[in-house]
Amino acid sequence: MNAVQPGSFLTLHYRLAGPDGADIVNTFAGSPATLSIGGGQLAPAFEACLLGLIEGAHARFELAADEAFGPRNPELQQRVKRALLQQWGDPDASYACGDVVQFPMPDGQGSYAGVLREQGDDWLLFDFNHPLAGQPVSFEVQLIGVL
Repeated sequence: MNAVQPGSFLTLHYRLAGPDGADIVNTFAGSPATLSIGGGQLAPAFEACLLGLIEGAHARFELAADEAFGPRNPELQQRVKRALLQQWGDPDASYACGDVVQFPMPDGQGSYAGVLREQGDDWLLFDFNHPLAGQPVSFEVQLIGVL
């Protein structure tokens, strides 16, 4: 039996659940996922759980708050001037707390997302932390193939 090691290619089913037990990702009811260890498809904490597992293994892991997606970083909450949002996007757009807004990367080659947390007269406060940062998660995996 092949064991998972750095550089392995995997076919697997996996489930990621938040602290309330609700599924965030679940491939068990559909097609399995394929990925390579070290390829960036999974967060490093999840890849570390897989290392050493053998083909056919079914395992569950509980990752503590701060472990899977890191701790919450208060510096990743930023105020953005409304005028700047109008310059970057639709000047007539309206925003509500909880909205996810895409921001362009400085090089124009991609984007990143922030969740609107508060609004002022001429500013909006966005949280750029991963939504699960600082929260415990459950990770379940069934390895179908390891190359």
